[in-house]
Amino acid sequence: MTQPQTDPRTLGWGRACAAWLLLLLTIMLLYRDTGLAMVGIWARSGTFTNAFLVPPIVLWLVWRQRQALSTLSPRPCVWLLLPMLGAAAAWLLGDLVAVNAVTQFALVAMIVLSVPAMFGLAVARQIAFPLCYLFFAVPFGEFLMPQLMEWTANFTVLALRLSGVPVYREGLQFVIPSGNWSVVEACSGVRYLIASLTVGTIFAYLNYTTTRRRVAFVIVSILVPLVANWLRAYMIVMLGHLSGNTIAVGVDHLLYGWVFFGVVMLLMFLMGARWAEPEPTHLTSAHGEDRYATATEVASVWAVLASLLLSVASPHVLLWATQRDGPSDRVMLSAPAALASDWKQLASSVPAFSPAYQSPAAVINTSYARDGRSVGLYVGYYRQQNYEHKLISSNNTVVTSNDKHWARVSNARRPVTLGADSLSLVTTELRSLQLPITAASSASDNARMLVWQVYWINGRATTSDYLAKVYAALDRLIGRGDDSAVMMLYTAQDPAGGADALLASFVADNYTVIDALLLNARSGSK
Repeated sequence: MTQPQTDPRTLGWGRACAAWLLLLLTIMLLYRDTGLAMVGIWARSGTFTNAFLVPPIVLWLVWRQRQALSTLSPRPCVWLLLPMLGAAAAWLLGDLVAVNAVTQFALVAMIVLSVPAMFGLAVARQIAFPLCYLFFAVPFGEFLMPQLMEWTANFTVLALRLSGVPVYREGLQFVIPSGNWSVVEACSGVRYLIASLTVGTIFAYLNYTTTRRRVAFVIVSILVPLVANWLRAYMIVMLGHLSGNTIAVGVDHLLYGWVFFGVVMLLMFLMGARWAEPEPTHLTSAHGEDRYATATEVASVWAVLASLLLSVASPHVLLWATQRDGPSDRVMLSAPAALASDWKQLASSVPAFSPAYQSPAAVINTSYARDGRSVGLYVGYYRQQNYEHKLISSNNTVVTSNDKHWARVSNARRPVTLGADSLSLVTTELRSLQLPITAASSASDNARMLVWQVYWINGRATTSDYLAKVYAALDRLIGRGDDSAVMMLYTAQDPAGGADALLASFVADNYTVIDALLLNARSGSK
């Protein structure tokens, strides 16, 4: 009897799938903490709950292409080792400075790159959209929240004034005759934006065939939720104003918002469906490639797999090397009784202000006085940082939107010289919530505070979050550790603008002293 012949292409797919599954399992095992962190954010954040649907949608989209994929022969691409190494290096740098977005994008990039690396570019091109759509699984976009909140406040105040309602605004808070309102995180619209973009992108892919229409609808799915959120905020304030604050406040505030958003999204998709393009009648390979894989090409699967496994494992080897013999996590840091130029520490132990920085290894928060004027000094020192304990974080800020004592009025930049460095310092004006929002309250010295902020990274001063992360990553790679600090100076604001000059004088007199204090803490000296 003659043995039935097996299609060499089937053998190629079998080996390629087995090798890819082994690579995928290895990636998921090595980077399980990153993957679990992603799932944890999906579960606890309503903004990213829709990400649970992304993996099954990707699998379904790939399944739809099974007929076209069956005409192709998998051929591993050895040159994709380079981008795989790049993704692994990005993950390493992100992990060194505990940036979730970088490590999570790098993990998804490694999963995506594993497909063309093991199956070839022809296969990857056929399922390019599902592979790219997998990046929607990364919980990313909350960095837009401050800007979205600002735009929402701008539109709401403008619309109220055009409606004949007088408004007095300070920062994200404003007063109308019927009461006080503020734009908080839930008003930013970032949830609407991410949900609309995630669903709008898949809608465009399934309903249109031309790139122009797909891109146009994705742009619409970005703009519509932005404008809808502005209108939602305006209507909620107007409903509260016209009803004497009996409706559109409390729980129904959010209910009206989601109902309005749902109606707007439904209308957007109904309008988009009117211009839907018919799907091609026949599913065929994008390149019509139908050649059997040679024995050499099939055998190369295992060689490429071995190289890829080494690539994805290399960051963990380097990370282990950088973590050996690290310094003690104990930091000796205390405020001196006096600074340069006769600045004396005040006896009072209750700070006038405390920024919202989480879990520093050591803290100084005290005040110094000279000639009857005082300046507050806050230093939050960090060492051996990780994802729960780090200097640069979205949770670390001068003041949160729900702070019970202070509200942010404005941010600005100011040039200043710190030692040998000339920087554009971040300045923030705060308003006390103990007084009502009125124009007259601006004249009170105790109602306003000016805060200057700068980062100290192993002896370098910077005001950039990104540079601070880069410096910290490089320092860890060369074995210098990750000692970092945030330094804030604050003082009561006054109408004449003397607060700015007072802080400038304090910095000129004492920055080198504070820098030496931090260097001593890094080296372990008291």
